[in-house]
Amino acid sequence: MLIFKLDNKDKKMANSILNVQLPAYMVEAKLINFEGIPQLKDNVESIRESKEIFIGYVIENDLKGFLAYSEDENEYQICRLVVHPSYFKRGIASKLVDYFLNEIAKKKKIIVSTGSENLPAINLYKSFGFKFQKSIEVAPNFFISLFENKFN
Repeated sequence: MLIFKLDNKDKKMANSILNVQLPAYMVEAKLINFEGIPQLKDNVESIRESKEIFIGYVIENDLKGFLAYSEDENEYQICRLVVHPSYFKRGIASKLVDYFLNEIAKKKKIIVSTGSENLPAINLYKSFGFKFQKSIEVAPNFFISLFENKFN
């Protein structure tokens, strides 16, 4: 098991990212009953063009999960946290969040949002001390929940 920064500009790596992302977000879409998740529309080129920073969880040279984030002077935003469905319930998402919080996030506020019906993700973020901020209606009758974690 290794966690390290991924080069999403590399075509082969972008394809690997997509091969984890699409099945994971298809499961989430069913879970939250919303097919409009923007990441389901990604392709190799949109992954390669992304300005997000990707860190991956790799087993035997095969990407099984990743976290992507953005950063500005005031805060980090976790943009994506996905695990291939074949590797659900193995602690990979927790290991990625733990790595991000302890090895990357430097004393700034961290924000993350997820579908309000995505209880596995909500429980994961709460377990790391993220606090619910608000719900936002992003499509008719579809809400996301915004969470924040402040480090001082």
